[in-house]
Order: sequence, then structure tokens, then C-alpha cells
Amino acid sequence: MTESEVGTRAMPQLDGNGAGAYQVSFGNLPNGYKYFSPPTFSGQAGVEVKALDDMYYDKRTELKSALDRGLEAEFKALTANGMGAGTAGKDLIPVYVDQRIVDRSRKFTPWAELVPRVTNIGLTADYNIITAKGAGVTAAEDAALSDVSDTVSRETASIKYLYSVGRVTGPVQSSMPSYMLQGLNPAGTGTDSASFGSPIAQNAMQEQVLIRAQAYKELEENLIWSGDDDTDATQFNGIVDQQSTTNVVDKSAAALDFADIDTAINYAFTDSGRPSIAGCDSASLKDVRAKMLDQFRYTPSQLTGTAGFGVPARVVVETMQGPIPFVPSQYLSATTGAKQIFFLDMEYIEMRVLQDMTYERLAKVNDSEKFMLKGYETLLLRAPAFNAFIDNIA
Repeated sequence: MTESEVGTRAMPQLDGNGAGAYQVSFGNLPNGYKYFSPPTFSGQAGVEVKALDDMYYDKRTELKSALDRGLEAEFKALTANGMGAGTAGKDLIPVYVDQRIVDRSRKFTPWAELVPRVTNIGLTADYNIITAKGAGVTAAEDAALSDVSDTVSRETASIKYLYSVGRVTGPVQSSMPSYMLQGLNPAGTGTDSASFGSPIAQNAMQEQVLIRAQAYKELEENLIWSGDDDTDATQFNGIVDQQSTTNVVDKSAAALDFADIDTAINYAFTDSGRPSIAGCDSASLKDVRAKMLDQFRYTPSQLTGTAGFGVPARVVVETMQGPIPFVPSQYLSATTGAKQIFFLDMEYIEMRVLQDMTYERLAKVNDSEKFMLKGYETLLLRAPAFNAFIDNIA
């Protein structure tokens, strides 16, 4: 085959090794191609011999140059610096992204599950309380009997509206692969047999719904403790605000003593409360645990128990009221001088719910899908005097 015939024959069909050796030497030249043609001579003996240049050609020099260039490129490609893995514009080594997404902002939300949830009709939660009863009397036989009066008042709390909104664009829906949201969903109290579930999001919309749902629960946990409608009128009042200064043991930045626990419990007991669980920050929990281990020689295994609904508690304290499990919240301050421990009678604490968390698609926005998770609810402490707390712990 001559140079003019290039392209009239296909590349040879060789196995992997044969094709590799052939292409190293000849590149893309077709099989049967004459890459060197020696000169053709004319003339007679004793007469000057001339080469017919138009019949002579030699491709070997070009083939060697091409081979050298290919080897140079290959050697450069085999170095990580030359490939630039993960660098924009250098794509010979693709980036393989881990299919697990880790939520570094995660928080446990045990109190969102520990507070009983009660249905509510209407935009306010209303209930009556008795603040004083007409006393019973003794009297002589056949004495005139006078009736007595009770003091009853109405309490009301407005339902508040919680939202968690997400949006996914069309290109993201079409291109995003599935991911595991590692450690997204918390279970337990965070201190004993704690775990986080790792759901699989098959597409971008599922991923956003799962993340928005966890954000909703974290909002709810935060409001249960720190909600304050004086600071933000869209919030419901949390435990800290509703308990206010009722039955407080104020440490004024002093260290916690074990006697402070019984003093607080006694305040609630005197007001006819029967606290069944304690909520605190993690630093206060550590303080209580240290007291139990060092002062009373408890072993770690003797400190464990269960809170409501079988939720395990790492610390259970034996008080004048009986055993009380301690369940921490990441939404209470662990700052020295501002730490708190609340002793709560859960029989009189509830979340009144007009509508529980619900998924709803919103109007389509350009080339995207928008959705929300919503709930309508408010927290009630129907008898703050049945609770007590220790405040401003060092």
C-alpha cells in the first residue's frame, strides 16, 4: 500500500497485546501500509546513476518522532502532579466522591420525643386551673352550713407555626446520585446506647426532605427549652420561660451540691408536684455523675436506668421523691455560671398539636420543586409549681 492508499484499509483486528505493540510502532497507520520505499535508480553502467525522488519516501523518522512524543506524554500522565486529580481543568483522573454525607451540625433531640403530644382543636390551647379551693369546715350538730367558693381561672396559649422549607432545581434532580445520610436521625438520649440512623436518599428530593425533617425536629427541641414569644412572637414559650422563677434554687455561679437536688425536689413536693424526670445541660449531667461516683461511691452501672417510653438514661439519681433519670439536651447552656437542672412533673407537661409535621409541595418555582414540612403546636406547662429547678450553676 502506498501513501496515497492510506485510509483504504481498516486498522488490524488484534488482541490487546498485539494491538498495543503495533500501535507503539506504527500509531494509526493501517495494516499493509508501506512506510519506507527505497529509491529506484535509472541509467547505464558507467553513467551517472540518479534516484527517482518521486518514487522514494521514508516515514521512519516521522514514526520515531510520534513515538517519542507519545512516550513523553505517557510518562507525564503517570504522575499524580501531572494529572492534577481533583483539580478543575485536569480530568484524566476522575474524582470519586464518597456516597456518605456526614451531618456535622447534627444534634440529639430526645425531648421532642419525651414530651407527650395531645391533639388540639382551634388556634389556641385553653384550659382551666384552680388556684384556691373553699376550705372544708367542722361544725356542731345541725349547725347552719355556708357554701364556699373556689378560685378558677382560664389559661390560654396560642398555637405557633413551625416550618422547614426546601427546594431542588431540575438539573440537580436529574444529575444527583443517591447518597447515604450518615448519622442523620438520632435515637436515644445521647448518653446511653445512643445512635444515629443513616437513611438512604435515592435522589435529590429525598435527600432534601430527610435533611429538612431533621432540621424541623431540632427546631422543636430548641423551642421546647428556649422558646420565648417575648423575644420572637412566632415562637411558643419553652420550659425555661414558663417555669420563670417558680421553685428555683439559685446557685449564683456557685458549684452544685447534692443537697441542692433534694432542696429543689422538696420545693416541688411542697407545692404538690411529683417530678419524674430531670432535664439539664451536658456539663451539669457530668457534675451530678461526679457527685454520685465520688461522694456516694456509686459504680457506673448503678447510675443507669430508663426515662419515659423506655428511653435509657445514663444517670438516675435517688432523691427524696424516688429515682429520677437525668436526660440532657444540647439546647440548654453548658456555660459556667449559667447551667441549669430542671425537675419536671411530666404528668402536667404536654405539646398541644393542631397539626403534626406534614409534608406539602409548594408552587413550582422556575425549573425547581419547592416543598415544606410544617406543624402547628404549642407547649403547655399546666402547673409550673409542680416543677423545680437549680439555676446559675458554676
